[in-house]
Amino acid sequence: MDTKKLYLLFFTTFLLLYLSLNNIYAESIELPDNPKISPKTKACIGCHTLYTPGIVKDWETSRHSKTTPEEAFKKSKFEKRISAEKLTENLYSYAVGCYECHSLNVKSHKDNFDHFGYKVNVIVSPSDCSTCHPVEVSQYSGSKKAHAYGILMNNPVYATMVDTITGFKSLENNSFVSAKPSESTLHETCLGCHGTKVEVKGLKNISTKLGDISFPDLTNWPNQGVGRINPDGSLGSCTACHPRHSYLIEIARKPYTCGQCHLDPDVPAWNVYRESKHGNIYSSKFSEWNFDSVPWVIGEDFKAPTCATCHNGLIISPSGNVIAERTHDFGSRLWVRIFGLIYTHAQPKSGDTTIIKNKDGLPLPVTFGGEQSSDFLIDKNEQKKRFKIMSNICNSCHSSDWINGHFAKLDKTIKETDDMIKTATNLIITVWGKKIEDNKNPFDETIEKMWMRQWLFYANSIRYASAMTGAPDYTSFKNGWWYFDENIQRMRDWIKFKENSEDHD
Repeated sequence: MDTKKLYLLFFTTFLLLYLSLNNIYAESIELPDNPKISPKTKACIGCHTLYTPGIVKDWETSRHSKTTPEEAFKKSKFEKRISAEKLTENLYSYAVGCYECHSLNVKSHKDNFDHFGYKVNVIVSPSDCSTCHPVEVSQYSGSKKAHAYGILMNNPVYATMVDTITGFKSLENNSFVSAKPSESTLHETCLGCHGTKVEVKGLKNISTKLGDISFPDLTNWPNQGVGRINPDGSLGSCTACHPRHSYLIEIARKPYTCGQCHLDPDVPAWNVYRESKHGNIYSSKFSEWNFDSVPWVIGEDFKAPTCATCHNGLIISPSGNVIAERTHDFGSRLWVRIFGLIYTHAQPKSGDTTIIKNKDGLPLPVTFGGEQSSDFLIDKNEQKKRFKIMSNICNSCHSSDWINGHFAKLDKTIKETDDMIKTATNLIITVWGKKIEDNKNPFDETIEKMWMRQWLFYANSIRYASAMTGAPDYTSFKNGWWYFDENIQRMRDWIKFKENSEDHD
């Protein structure tokens, strides 16, 4: 027998013995208070307890590890966290473990591979989660978050902005030459939150303690952006809010999770919340609250709203009345869109905003003149319906007079910031009209970047602080009215300087 065959026989024998011992060890594992674990998940645990113990320990803290779908189906309507009406028998009576999640829908998963005799997927996608949570996944799949990658990269206006901001600049003959950003730069900037497009290039060998093992070679991975495009074609990442492998609702309900992406200068929700009275109460008292309870009882489980309270949680009163139904479409309670675009506008009808065309022919919900693309946006009746849901949540703690005063103030702020943006936009249109700059790329010149600051940073900060109330420094000085006013004066002075320079030439 030659040396190569002898080595192969030795390695195979060692591997089989090793896995056999691991399976014996795995068979003895019964986690505290844990229901029956499937044999296939026990086999996973046998190896991963040794090689990725953090994952196993994290999973042990999850509700998945402690509850079978059979038990979940027995919960009352409001307590139930599973929205499927039925499951196949092999999933019904076992705890939700490694194999139960990583072995679903293998035919649609291009990232499926053979792993020690088991066919598993690298990525657990929303489509897989829909096996038990179809309502939540359906709601999320229609949201702007699920379409976040396409909204940014498939809209030529936004894509140009992304390329301009993150593209590499070199200086040639005293002029900037711009190149498109690399995939790595996009991955760690805009697409870190919006999500990447994960594709399978083939297989690659990775050296492990068990020897070389073949794994799918994935592009733009790892990533947990809200609009990630997965190898099975599904959109989104549930782990953006429910981190693997615990998937705890406690984490999703705390504002730190939203604060991973919703930060100043462009989306300052977390910064504003921390300064607000609601944030002040949260920071002082959250250790006394119950973040795991379903449904979430206002006044008992928590004493001040978090992001999840207002935007998606199932909220009931202490007497059992439903204040707001659970939703995983995070824009479904919002009637106006206050950030990310040149002007505020009614919320879009579809989460896929790339289908919008305004009267100027651009894929934007508002023209530069401020006219909304009404055919693609929700109407007044839908706006009133959503406003009522949100104001009902406020009404659990505040009087009608307080609520009316707050939202009247927000309406005024929205109008004033839109008017100020229109002034800045008129300046930029003047620059383009006089050919001082061209509008082929509306984001690459100095004055165009000033214009961007007006609506992308300053207006957003003012509107967020007004909407969430109690953070006046953000409306005043922290990217608020001070910079809003100073920047527009700089725009005007820059135009005068350019005009005088050209006259002198």
